[in-house]
Amino acid sequence: MNMQNQKVSMTEKIGYSLGDMSANFVFQMMMIFQLKFYTDVFGLEGAVAGSIMLIARVVDAFVDPTVGILSDRTRTKWGKYRPWVLWTALPFCVFYVLAFYNPGIENKTLVALYAGISYTLLMTVYSFNNTPYSSLCGVMSSDIKERNSITSIRFIATTIATFIVQGLTLPLVSKFGHTSTGVDEGKGWLCTVSLFAVIAFVFFVITFFSAKERISPPINQKSNIKEDFKDLFSSLPWRSMFILTLFLFTTLAMWGSAMSFYFQNYVDTNALMQFLDKMGLVAEPNTQGGFWFSILNAFGLIAKQNSDAYTVGFSLFNMVGSLIQFFGVIFLSQFLANRYGKKWVFVICLALTAIFTAMFYFPSKNDISTMFILNILKSLAYAPTVPLLWAMIADVADHSEYIYYRRATGLTFAGIVFALKAGLGLGGAIAGTILSSFGYVANATMQSETAVIGIKISASFIPAITFIIGVIALMFYPITKKFNEQIQKELTLRREQEIEE
Repeated sequence: MNMQNQKVSMTEKIGYSLGDMSANFVFQMMMIFQLKFYTDVFGLEGAVAGSIMLIARVVDAFVDPTVGILSDRTRTKWGKYRPWVLWTALPFCVFYVLAFYNPGIENKTLVALYAGISYTLLMTVYSFNNTPYSSLCGVMSSDIKERNSITSIRFIATTIATFIVQGLTLPLVSKFGHTSTGVDEGKGWLCTVSLFAVIAFVFFVITFFSAKERISPPINQKSNIKEDFKDLFSSLPWRSMFILTLFLFTTLAMWGSAMSFYFQNYVDTNALMQFLDKMGLVAEPNTQGGFWFSILNAFGLIAKQNSDAYTVGFSLFNMVGSLIQFFGVIFLSQFLANRYGKKWVFVICLALTAIFTAMFYFPSKNDISTMFILNILKSLAYAPTVPLLWAMIADVADHSEYIYYRRATGLTFAGIVFALKAGLGLGGAIAGTILSSFGYVANATMQSETAVIGIKISASFIPAITFIIGVIALMFYPITKKFNEQIQKELTLRREQEIEE
């Protein structure tokens, strides 16, 4: 057992964080825009698009445990988990581009088939990349405060990626897809996703060369898949985190997808344009504006006419939420977790997030200010929870070693990654099914009143309920701050004794 100093340098923390920034160039795109891409670019019905995202979970049920088992048993000079980040970097980025490439197929059945295959391939390689990457966090240090610091910095990087993807995707699609006759959305999406994919590849490589593994399984632990699964399913902390993750990402995917439709089909365009004008984000005739105006205009964040209101307004909405979340992660998450413990910070903040989410049903279509205020409150409430999930799962791996004298970090994280992707698919499927059942028509100039109601409840009451289910799951999570400190002391003592022996 290598008991090196458990302190991790800032350079290593930042290098490690870039891996999740890369993953979130993919994840945020899929969470916010995948369903809308399938309905409005591929022309698929919402229920069909949602089904594609859900069916891929059947494959994940076999892929994710396999990845966990393989990564736990990998033996290289770079460690168990680190090499997978490098090995999967290129295919991950290639399949990302293919998932947002419109091949121009006319037959809807073939379009659905292409979407299903490309989406499943992307989700498969996501597992082979993200499960080992997430597991790496659990073996970089056993120090509780260091772990909180690693995950906080990781999710600062994640929030930056969220800001870029949620705020700049639509303007970049419009800019790259601009032609003399209008906007070629297929070209715009391909160029935008290709740009993000190149950046992601570079960051994955940096992560591989930056992060180090310091924790190994107990010396006398023998490879036994049956025992690994038995320990996993017997673990109350793991079951609690699995349910939390499933419903948390179901909610995030549902709300992210629904808000895109909410802004395009519910929010009044004229009211949104007036709001943007007050923010200085509407171009005046025959004026160039100042320096920042020019910068924003270069990214397509200046509205020139009513047709730009959705692109600029929804991008601004996302960017404001990301900025609030960014500062919340920096100033609140680690401070609150170290003082009160991860569990209770998560419980209280997630409950508040559910309340603010439900309130999105009530603003009138002209009340843009209230929508932005609710977004700020929701983002501020949710921000402290962002880094905690993965730090808590690392604690679950420690708990398993503490109770069963065995450690299977990769399998522990694999199950949670499966829950994450299942939530992503389930959230998209629920949103797509609701849209179809309420009569949403892709690319229609105006949606029916019933369809608008479906969009509103998908953005408010339903995600609030699934957030609350996550809160309930957290109540059964037994690793309090005091218990966690006890676990770390015991594991440290065991590892020191193994070295002496």
